[in-house]
Amino acid sequence: MSTDVKRLITVLAALLLAALTTATARAADGDGDGPSAGQRIASALRTSPVYVNDAYTDAVPPSRQRQLADRIRRTGLPIKVVLTPLTKGDAFDGDSEVLAGIVRDRFPDQRELIVITTDSDFPDSLEGYEWPTDTHQARDAVAATGFLDEMRNAGLADLTAKAVDLVAEGKGRQRYEEAMKELDGSAAPDAQASGSPASESASDGTGGWWLWSLIAVPALVLTALATRALVRSRVRKAAPAIPQLVFAAARAADEAQLRRRAEAEVLALGEATQAADVTTTPGLQHVLDAYAAAGRVLDGARGVPDLAGALALAQEGRDALAGTPGLPLCFFNPLHGRAALRTGWRPLGRRDRLDVAVCQDCADALRDRRAPEVLTARAGDGRTVPYFELPAGRSVWAATGYGSLASLLDGFNSRSSKAR
Repeated sequence: MSTDVKRLITVLAALLLAALTTATARAADGDGDGPSAGQRIASALRTSPVYVNDAYTDAVPPSRQRQLADRIRRTGLPIKVVLTPLTKGDAFDGDSEVLAGIVRDRFPDQRELIVITTDSDFPDSLEGYEWPTDTHQARDAVAATGFLDEMRNAGLADLTAKAVDLVAEGKGRQRYEEAMKELDGSAAPDAQASGSPASESASDGTGGWWLWSLIAVPALVLTALATRALVRSRVRKAAPAIPQLVFAAARAADEAQLRRRAEAEVLALGEATQAADVTTTPGLQHVLDAYAAAGRVLDGARGVPDLAGALALAQEGRDALAGTPGLPLCFFNPLHGRAALRTGWRPLGRRDRLDVAVCQDCADALRDRRAPEVLTARAGDGRTVPYFELPAGRSVWAATGYGSLASLLDGFNSRSSKAR
């Protein structure tokens, strides 16, 4: 197949995906429209591991929700299911990864968590996320579900039940690869063979157009699925080492979306602080200080590094409120979420090693001698550099590593005192 033909197929697939996604977004009832959407979902998940938005109750009625909850409990795994419409501009900006991250942040005392959500791109598909590591291969297991032959015409309830089963099986990667092989095998259409009824009908001009439509539309859908599967499989493969330290943070939300998320996180912390019992919360003063600092950072935020700082301070406040301090956000890019482990790392051009908290993806990159994906900031001369390369005296984030190198709150308060 020529390069031009491949590009044409990709463009057609992208247009089809955009049309499907737009139709789904219009059908959404705006459950996430508001800063407390994540809190409402989390509150529901504390009583049942399954949350279903009203828009999906026909597909997953209460009886099926109870069955799913029982199924999850039998696995013994920390699985949470969130089925809700995702629409561009809602509290999650239509992004399943943002939704999963907010759910994760609402359970700071739960070290291990698996979240199954509705897909950002396909309303009848699912996405899987797992913390702190991919022990149960949840992402691949959930992704494989939608490509199984037995799930081809399955409803959302059956699809979710199968996803739970595959996660519990713990062979998600194998299942995903098998599904991709089957998809590759079925993606070679033979409808254009010289002796096929389709080609004969098209050639004699009788009914050829409607028959071509019947063939072309499913073929485009299949191409779209294959393209999406190919992208996913390529993302899962380790990228080759390249001689740049700075990688664009592809998974980071744009600044406007990030600001909305930070506002929601800080607001949620304030609400939780007001509801806290002074007698049973020994770290309440720390919580109040973190909340105040996060609010000040958010009000004066001048870019992504500051917004990430507001998120980090809000996380520190939630940890203090729960009384179970955990690792801070990822040193290399706090937008990756909470760190999974601490490791030694030697900055380029330096002899000393730093003890930093990193997410699993960044830990894997260091292990494989690849440059981790880092958060960047603007240097004084206009260059874009890793935020931690800024002078510590100029950036509280560089000085503290968002909590990896020093207490984020202490660093912020110390800098504020000097400023006064």
